[in-house]
Amino acid sequence: MCSPGLEGLLAVELKSLGARIGKGVAGGVEFRGSREDLWRANLWSRIANRIVVRVDEFHASSFHELERRAKKIEWSSYLAEGKRVRFRVTSRKSKLYHSDAVAERFGNAAVRAGGVIADDTDDEESESDAQLFIVRLANDTCSISADSSGELLHRRGYRQAIAKAPLRETLAAAMLIGSGWDRKSPLVDPMCGSGTIAIEGAMMARSMAPGVQRRFAFEMWPDHDAKSWKAMIDEAVTGQLDRSPARIIASDRDAGAVTAAIANAKRAQVLDDIEIENRAFSDADFPPGKGWVVSNPPYGLRVGESGPLRNLYAKLGNVVRERAPEYVLALLSADKSLESQLHMKLKEVFRTNNGGIPVRLVAGKAD
Repeated sequence: MCSPGLEGLLAVELKSLGARIGKGVAGGVEFRGSREDLWRANLWSRIANRIVVRVDEFHASSFHELERRAKKIEWSSYLAEGKRVRFRVTSRKSKLYHSDAVAERFGNAAVRAGGVIADDTDDEESESDAQLFIVRLANDTCSISADSSGELLHRRGYRQAIAKAPLRETLAAAMLIGSGWDRKSPLVDPMCGSGTIAIEGAMMARSMAPGVQRRFAFEMWPDHDAKSWKAMIDEAVTGQLDRSPARIIASDRDAGAVTAAIANAKRAQVLDDIEIENRAFSDADFPPGKGWVVSNPPYGLRVGESGPLRNLYAKLGNVVRERAPEYVLALLSADKSLESQLHMKLKEVFRTNNGGIPVRLVAGKAD
């Protein structure tokens, strides 16, 4: 599962990890693989929000039919005795449209298998340790999936200090990948906020697995092979580079943002790989030659109104053309009129949402 608009990038990423890619779906990509492929996807995906396992899929247009099929699910594969369980249900164009009633039927079946219904509020950002099952009813076809990730995968563990308009780690990584950054050339974020783009870039350049410092839901499954999982973790740690081969520069005129970026980079263990500076973007350092500017500048609906930002975008375009003419510029944008102030030919890479605001990644080089 991923943010809508990032499916193509996620498919390429999963394929590179050895997964057998199936069809794309809205907000995700289907793939087949072994237990190790599941682990690897959780450990290494920089774009996915969750990795879920399809438990069953069947027709259900009555509660009797739903209850009968629910009893046949092998709950013991995902639930140890006494494990708390919760359900997230959506229904579309189905006779069984009452999501709470559907969740109750599945919950009864899980309890009979030894589970315990959690009383947590079920929302996407929940940090509950209960095993989550995602149930989707569409045109009377019911699919149920077990969440193997636990906390959302964007929670790498390092971003505790935040600045204005924080950027999710998964979206920052998608921006870097979508920009075409080669992980060797200089990377500059002249409006870095809490440093997420630079930190994700440093982790990518050093081949650091984004999930190596966190735990996953599948580690609590009854058949989990802790020894083999530890071997995969150890291999990931051994394979990471000692230093970034790319020069990475992050700056911001807000001293508080710079302080947050330093704290986050330290937690991510990449502080020595990033030059973090308190300065305006017009004074940012651009190493000569080929490079990338990847940033999430303010847009009208986020920090200020679009009018006062026209000069900022015009100035950014001038700075890149004059001081970094060989650089690729990649920006997250919510306003085409602001983009036009850059006076650069930028192409759309993907569309998604950031904090509920429709945005798109645009990228290109100076004319």
